[in-house]
Amino acid sequence: SRGEGGSPSGGSGPYPPTLLSLAGAVARWREEGRVAVWLRVPILQSRFAAAAASQGFAFHHAEQGSSTLTLWLGEGPSRLPGYATHQLGVAGAVLDESTGKVLVVQDRNKTLNAWKFPGGLSNPGEDIGDTAVREVFEETGIKSEFKSILSIRQQHKHPGAFGKSDMYIICRLEPSSFNISFCQQECLRCEWMDLDELARTKHATPITSNVAKLLLYGYREGFDKIDITMKEFPAVYTGLFYKLYHRELPESYRNIT
Repeated sequence: SRGEGGSPSGGSGPYPPTLLSLAGAVARWREEGRVAVWLRVPILQSRFAAAAASQGFAFHHAEQGSSTLTLWLGEGPSRLPGYATHQLGVAGAVLDESTGKVLVVQDRNKTLNAWKFPGGLSNPGEDIGDTAVREVFEETGIKSEFKSILSIRQQHKHPGAFGKSDMYIICRLEPSSFNISFCQQECLRCEWMDLDELARTKHATPITSNVAKLLLYGYREGFDKIDITMKEFPAVYTGLFYKLYHRELPESYRNIT
């Protein structure tokens, strides 16, 4: 059942009308055998959150214009799913195969000015490859095309993610422009660096050094040895699709029916 924080209804006695109305609704939902209640409270009516809390509701999540509270009515501990446990960061390793150079930046306002791949947080509803292409362009002015996923880092209790878990994905991108025009607010420096140099330098972040070695291996021996590629399939939900990322299968396995 979903409730809507909103205008108070009638009531009498020493308790506010909203509290009486909500208490009655909770009692009715229990009688009906409901197992959980989701209550959305618009930000301009946030005072109703206190009334909900007095009935056992707890905050589940908040967005720009509202907060959502939940109340578990079933037996045992709540089985309601939690909200945003992870944030998703995506970076783009843009490699110019004709020169063997890769695009790197140094963040502004960082204690350590280390080389890294440009990137940032993925927007809701944004595919991984699209995030990498967008972030690279916003930070460096370089246009590129998504080719594959190179690596995934998982980190828990991340200070930059409000103590939540952090997923950080680095993609291989192919450039379609080459003249750098980097964002002065975000970046201190930006340049095309020789991939072999990036793999050896002590002035790169640890994950950048590791991925640079991986990328160098693919550049020399073939990207099929390192690429995690993407294919799109229709989902079980009508009109929706999903993207599946994996190493490329041999044709004999792709055509198994």
